[in-house]
Amino acid sequence: MRSLQELISTTEPAMPMVRQWLAQAQRPAELLPPSAQADEVLQGLQVTTRSPMGAIAHETGGVLIDHGWLRILGSGHERLPRNLRNWNQGRAEGFLLVADDAVGGFFAINGGGLGADPGALYYLAPDTAQWEALEIGYSDFVQWALSERLTDFYADLRWQGWEQDVLALPPDQGLGFYPFLWTSQGSVATSDRRPLPMSEIYAFNTQFGQGD
Repeated sequence: MRSLQELISTTEPAMPMVRQWLAQAQRPAELLPPSAQADEVLQGLQVTTRSPMGAIAHETGGVLIDHGWLRILGSGHERLPRNLRNWNQGRAEGFLLVADDAVGGFFAINGGGLGADPGALYYLAPDTAQWEALEIGYSDFVQWALSERLTDFYADLRWQGWEQDVLALPPDQGLGFYPFLWTSQGSVATSDRRPLPMSEIYAFNTQFGQGD
């Protein structure tokens, strides 16, 4: 296991590049300050800060994009208590959960448990409860999330007035829908919506997907 000193890059840190991406973002983005657990998170991940994922894990508490619709996990923050290390413990096997959204979708880096493309991003879609390959890596994912391509991706998962609903939603919660979105009766426009802990949404969606 590499030491903290080996993981923190002082010569080629990726955080300046991440900040540049944020400065050029086409969607609203908020960078949360890192938590006191930042060193522990980085050591647990064993990823260097030369990479955007290591930089976000160690130098931020997470990133909130598009009024908090998308949450990229970092070292944790009082507004986004989940961190990259603890959130994955006992929850992810063969992949690493790195982000999620307000409608109960989850993004993960494939570690071999999701397909034959390790390092690629997958999306656990709330309208199918199945993992879908995105055919991009983590760095491209962060840049994609900050662009207008995010709007296109979620075109069928947003409703009139979603901005106000999401602004009122704590980043550690998501919206549960009934009828469920993966049913023929389910729709983001017509299903009842209520806030739920992301842990509850994840457990339910993965259980459904495994049993489907």
